[in-house]
Amino acid sequence: MVELDGVVDDRHRSYTRGTWAGDKQPKGTVRRNERQWSAVSVEELAEIQEAMDLAEPLTATALGANLCLEGIAELSRLPNGTIFRFPSGAELMVAEYNPPCLGMSTKLAETLSTRSGEALENTAFSKASKLLRGIVGVVEVAGEISPGDEVEITVYEHPSWLARSAS
Repeated sequence: MVELDGVVDDRHRSYTRGTWAGDKQPKGTVRRNERQWSAVSVEELAEIQEAMDLAEPLTATALGANLCLEGIAELSRLPNGTIFRFPSGAELMVAEYNPPCLGMSTKLAETLSTRSGEALENTAFSKASKLLRGIVGVVEVAGEISPGDEVEITVYEHPSWLARSAS
């Protein structure tokens, strides 16, 4: 279930969040929460898994993602404003790319193993997931999202009236 403030029972559910290092505002400032949900794709997870030489599949759950979509090879490159529509009427809007973080990279290095048996460096995930980490966004319309739902995607494009004329 997604409500207007995020995914029900998710730790990121809120209209606001505190900033962290790297945000536009000083750390600890309360700001709008653009991370009410997160999504990764099967295709990008496979690319990360291969780059990290993982012995087991890399899952959306391991990354803490709310959604794992299939059939969108370059999910992480979808522009802000792109809309995902689900059969229930729920709509999610992309707010931004979800950059890799060192905390997640360190956690994965402690819990995953490579096919070669070599230990993962604590930066392995951060390096392998650059431009593949997925996206985050906000809930536009509340509703239910179920495994196997067909998702209609409307990729954001600037309206034609915003283009400057050549004259």
